[in-house]
Amino acid sequence: MSVLADLGVFDHILVLIMFLACILPYISAYMGNTSMALATILSLMLVSFVQFAISIFQGVPVEMSWPVSIFGIKPAISGSPSESYRFFTSAWIHAGWIHVLGNILVVGLVGIPLEQRMGGKRWLSVYILGLLGGNIAWVLTHPESMIPAVGASGAAFGLLGAYMACWPSDEVEFPLLFLIRAWPIWIIVFFRLGLEIWQMYSLQTGTSGETNIAHMAHVGGFFLSYSMARRISRGGPQLLERDMTDGNTMPTRKIPELGTDPWRLSGAPLEGKSLRVLEKLIEEGDEMETRRAWLEELSEHTICPVCGGEILAVTKNRQTSIKCGVSESHLMWP
Repeated sequence: MSVLADLGVFDHILVLIMFLACILPYISAYMGNTSMALATILSLMLVSFVQFAISIFQGVPVEMSWPVSIFGIKPAISGSPSESYRFFTSAWIHAGWIHVLGNILVVGLVGIPLEQRMGGKRWLSVYILGLLGGNIAWVLTHPESMIPAVGASGAAFGLLGAYMACWPSDEVEFPLLFLIRAWPIWIIVFFRLGLEIWQMYSLQTGTSGETNIAHMAHVGGFFLSYSMARRISRGGPQLLERDMTDGNTMPTRKIPELGTDPWRLSGAPLEGKSLRVLEKLIEEGDEMETRRAWLEELSEHTICPVCGGEILAVTKNRQTSIKCGVSESHLMWP
């Protein structure tokens, strides 16, 4: 029987609150067609806030509170169907603020530009692969352990693995060697993954002390996402790096031409801030993600040139347009 059954009524209410804190950012991102990476950051922060509040209420260290025991991955019992939920829930539980902030840092600095490359749904797929790969690796290498392992580090390393597989030359702002600057992804991976492997070797040979860091989970998350990322990313908003120089690949997805804006055609050209947004759209809107951002911004500052109604930004099959909220016959552009 799951230890969830041992909780009191108030603790079950806290479990429900943690569940809502976890999923509501994703529901909002899906319905609003906004960033899954930002939703993940918010989800991790909200769940951690509840978890740490529980530890304060209990008067025990975070790692000793009941969310760690109930939701952390325990290899010795992971084969039981009733305990399989731990493979997912453990990625939202952390051992302290430094732990969760370290993972949020990677999701923010690496995950956001990766999502812009591959799109939200594909991004979420490689994120989940990373957290599963990390937990599977931990279970396979520590099959008798009942010590709960927690954290989104496997998923964070999975993002590094996916980025390395698809666009290794991309540069992102990242802190390495006390320097915060734009580093190519392959250098970030070389440093971070190399450090993990070196630490694992040090533990194996007995040259370092005991550790509570699940290095094998980091490596497992990295390699599972790395192995699947190119397959997942094909057909996404942007070509993979090696495909860009491969003459046998399909061309980049065609983006509709903007043409003359409907406000000018209607004889009421835009002015002020709306005009500046339109100019930015025309100047920078040759990539899907950039065009979507400027069209969404434009929809907030303009009205329909036909009826004066609200303008909405809609995305379908990764193509974004703006339309009149009253009737598409008034405006659907581009």
